[in-house]
Amino acid sequence: MYRSLRQCVDDLEATGQLLRIDAPIDANLEMAEIQRRVFRAGGPALFFSNVVGCRFPMVGNLFGTIDRARYIFRDSLDRLRQLIALQVDPSDLMRRPRLYLKAPWSALLTRPRKVRRGPVLDCETTLDRLPQLKSWPDDGGPYVTLPQVYSEDPDAPGFARSNLGMYRVQLSGGRYEPNREVGLHYQIHRGIAAHHAAALRRGVTLPVNVFVGGPPAMTLAAVMPLPEGMSELTIAGVLGRRRVPMICRVGQLPIHAAADFCIAGRIDPARLKPEGPFGDHLGYYSLAHDFPVMQVEHVYHRRDAIWPFTVVGRPPQEDSVLGRLIHELAEPAIPKQIPGVRAVHAVDAAGVHPLLLAIGSERYVPYDEHRRPRELLTLANALLGHGQLSLAKYLWIAAVEDDPALDVRRVPDFFRHILERVDWRRDLHFQTCTTIDTLDYSGGRINEGSKVAIAAAGRPIRTLPATCDGLTLPEELGFRNPRVVMPGVLVVEGPRYQSGPDLAVERFCECFRRKDAICAFPLVVVVDRSEFATETLENFLWTTFTRSNPAADIYGIESFCSEKHWGCHGSVVIDARGKPHHAPPVVEDAAVTRRVDELAARGGPLHGVI
Repeated sequence: MYRSLRQCVDDLEATGQLLRIDAPIDANLEMAEIQRRVFRAGGPALFFSNVVGCRFPMVGNLFGTIDRARYIFRDSLDRLRQLIALQVDPSDLMRRPRLYLKAPWSALLTRPRKVRRGPVLDCETTLDRLPQLKSWPDDGGPYVTLPQVYSEDPDAPGFARSNLGMYRVQLSGGRYEPNREVGLHYQIHRGIAAHHAAALRRGVTLPVNVFVGGPPAMTLAAVMPLPEGMSELTIAGVLGRRRVPMICRVGQLPIHAAADFCIAGRIDPARLKPEGPFGDHLGYYSLAHDFPVMQVEHVYHRRDAIWPFTVVGRPPQEDSVLGRLIHELAEPAIPKQIPGVRAVHAVDAAGVHPLLLAIGSERYVPYDEHRRPRELLTLANALLGHGQLSLAKYLWIAAVEDDPALDVRRVPDFFRHILERVDWRRDLHFQTCTTIDTLDYSGGRINEGSKVAIAAAGRPIRTLPATCDGLTLPEELGFRNPRVVMPGVLVVEGPRYQSGPDLAVERFCECFRRKDAICAFPLVVVVDRSEFATETLENFLWTTFTRSNPAADIYGIESFCSEKHWGCHGSVVIDARGKPHHAPPVVEDAAVTRRVDELAARGGPLHGVI
């Protein structure tokens, strides 16, 4: 495995998996658009040797295809899978001992190695000389997009309870003091947030090191969803097939010796400044909000440093590939951690966190002829309380007994299965006034929103229509252009959302009764543009689940509330129109697009690549 990022880059170039671009490329918008286009084309990793106004080369799209991501970690993925399985179920060691003969050696690799020096300390520079990557026109400034942010627990310093997370870092802009401050954006459920709280409680500053580059194992480890209190350095050791070298000096926070860069400093936990906006992975800007400020004390780098970067935006993007790789590693552990759960799938096209599909078992009532969700509800609550799965906003869960071949990754088939069986009088279960993804603005206020679990079990109770011929809509209220995006799902174009109390969808529902033709469609979604929302399945998923807050935006035909349970006799109607409190979607800059078109023209460095 690679000891440095440079080794990885050289290997990818030697095997034809990396394109070197020597033409001058601007890190301000131009480089990000190139990366996005090459990713969409399934193209190679990109090495930019001539970055405008910066002496450091940059590399992007390293993990741009699942085959390349697997290649980069080809020597360690199987070993990590075994270690994860052994940790979850030690009895596997007795049943299949030959699979785990190397487990003790793998366990040794989980322990970081203390060193006195390393190449990352070769040179020192300032923040303004680092690559100033800006991905979207309205970003608040340049960002570090592949950082590895290292912190330790003030209550128990040391590697054991350290955290290595990928939290975005704003290098300048806004109200940050140039060359002295950077912004750190991390969500309330992340490991560093617990360290922040401990420092605040103790009245001390929190030392933080931001590593950039180094062996790819550190990058993947930083995004692994590990249990709280378990250090990502343990996973990095297994992925890199060697103990992580950490420079340890008295009075200083450890520094990753093999990193390309290290921004060292500390956070005053009581001091916040506005961070953002930033074009994020839901496909919208996360807006400016108060987040921690890091006082920068040193900026170190190795002599041959390379600055790695990625670009996020409406999925799929490069982070989708990392998510898929993590899912392949972690998926086998879920049924052992939550007995009864057979499969889960966070739907990337919907922004990952807004939509979670799951399959569970109704093991305890096989004799019930009139089956209804029972254990599925217990499993749904467990999933909504489990690690990053707790960020799910819509959870759809089916019973494996109804179709053992059902696959959560075949989204249209999964929706069909649920919609054939769901009974809207009983099968919607809301969690209101709760937390949602920090980057999701459908709730109106940061971190605040609702969730809904939709659980279906038993035999089909309806046949799903595939056309809307002859359907009548209340066009006088502004509802028109009905389209079927998949059997049983009707998309309707609605009037523009009005500020203040908007009763349009409520009045739409009042126009119908359960016997009307529209109620043959169990799910109706109201959007701004039905043509766009039904053009592709990805458009539908993105529009519906990123632009709605379940408790506020789910309506129903002939709805009712009984014993504090909400349900309806006719169709469920989701209001997925854009609303004034929503963040704006990311849109590329037209002038930059024209420049990239020129690079892709015949004779240009990107001709034949995009």
